[in-house]
Amino acid sequence: MDVSKLMFRDGLMKDERILVTGGGTGLGKEMAEGFLTLGAEVHICGRRGGVLEETAKELMDKHGGKVVPHACDIRVAEAITEMNDRIWSQHGALTGLINNAAGNFISRTEDLSIRGFDAISNIVFRGSFYMTHDIGKRWIAEKRRGNVCSILTTWVWNGGPFVVPSAMSKAGVNVMTQSLAVEWGHYGLRFNAIAPGPFPTEGMSKRLSPDAEGAERMDRGVANPMGRVGEMHELVNLAVFLMAPGAEYVNGQTIAIDGAMYNASGGNFSMLTAWGDEQWAAAREAIEATNAKDRAKRTV
Repeated sequence: MDVSKLMFRDGLMKDERILVTGGGTGLGKEMAEGFLTLGAEVHICGRRGGVLEETAKELMDKHGGKVVPHACDIRVAEAITEMNDRIWSQHGALTGLINNAAGNFISRTEDLSIRGFDAISNIVFRGSFYMTHDIGKRWIAEKRRGNVCSILTTWVWNGGPFVVPSAMSKAGVNVMTQSLAVEWGHYGLRFNAIAPGPFPTEGMSKRLSPDAEGAERMDRGVANPMGRVGEMHELVNLAVFLMAPGAEYVNGQTIAIDGAMYNASGGNFSMLTAWGDEQWAAAREAIEATNAKDRAKRTV
């Protein structure tokens, strides 16, 4: 990310301590870098401990400051509690949470296994709730203000054909955002969400466009009204706006950042109704190869 394109003054997030789930790669890493650059103490968590450590070192070598990696499986509520106990005791209370960790892959729903469904829903739906619930209760008990931003998709408004587990799970997190904004607002807690359009990352491209032609079209933003994909600083600027001081009256909102793609075409994978058995078989093979590489890097 080109940090020179951040819109905000230096030191804006100096007193913030932010946890980014899935912060070792992709959009999570980009947001972590943005928060760090603006003065926040950043904590990142995920299942690939080595990747997290490399990211923390890379960002601190580049910008200074403090990035703390935590190997944690957010599908396990007890693991979340243990990690947050360490953060609170060793570093101090968090001021913000980014629910970014996710998993996704394209599949015809009739081909989807229960194990495949659980692989997505346990991270996105359950993991986001477990993390929000654990941290939120701490803030309430300690009478602290707190701020949660969840990374969703525009599918929460119109469904996600061929990514049903993700669409269902993110729609649930959208409802959590709206519900807790009302229920916990009087405690000084805020809940918002971002629904990004195409911001290509390696993991996303290999699971959502495993064929070369589709990946190339996604990377160029061919179907987008603006004729391009999003640039990382644009997403980071929105995340900073929601997480930094100055926008405290924004609560219970999900904001799309997709170049009007959702308005123009629905922003989902409905075009894949044209695929046949051969294309789906090739996609499954490519996705399984990507998953195997990722599993080799996990430490929890």
